[in-house]
Amino acid sequence: MRSPVPSGSGVTIGVAIAVPEPHGSRLQEARRRFRDPLADLIQTHITVLAPRQVEPADLPGIEAHLAEVATRHPPYRVVLAGTGTFRPLTQVVFLAVVEGAANCERLARDVRRGPLGGPMAFPYHPHVTLAHDVSEQELDAAQRELATERIEFEADAVSLYVCGADSYWRPMRSFVLTGPAAGPATGPANESA
Repeated sequence: MRSPVPSGSGVTIGVAIAVPEPHGSRLQEARRRFRDPLADLIQTHITVLAPRQVEPADLPGIEAHLAEVATRHPPYRVVLAGTGTFRPLTQVVFLAVVEGAANCERLARDVRRGPLGGPMAFPYHPHVTLAHDVSEQELDAAQRELATERIEFEADAVSLYVCGADSYWRPMRSFVLTGPAAGPATGPANESA
């Protein structure tokens, strides 16, 4: 997630799945190595809802919405493997979500309803950013050096983050995924949980 500067009385929030330790710190260190200025501003994550500005008075309703969404989604397996890029559209190299992407998409779609509905700047594509807005050489290095990376973990919670005046993203509250287990997979759009 980028770190926009809040304007007026609003607060900037985002919703994400944290990549657990020790993987999160290791990927954050890699992001530092590629000179990404955002490396230390937020823990390693898969974005569920891109940053947006809301009024502080709306936060209780947003938290209630996320708590309710979490009851409809079960924990699921995530596999991150191989690198990709959004170049030339945006200067980003990422670690791909090769298992669990459909679960992320369903979760993101559900989160983007109600108080968090509205247009998106880009189509949703679950990923873990490795380098953003750095030189072409650093982007190339990130894409090359982490091409064989493989990380597996269980996504068992989604977190609401708030961006502070210092541009650091801090978790405000986590919502444990407690939904019923998904049925058997029937194709690529229905990955197993």
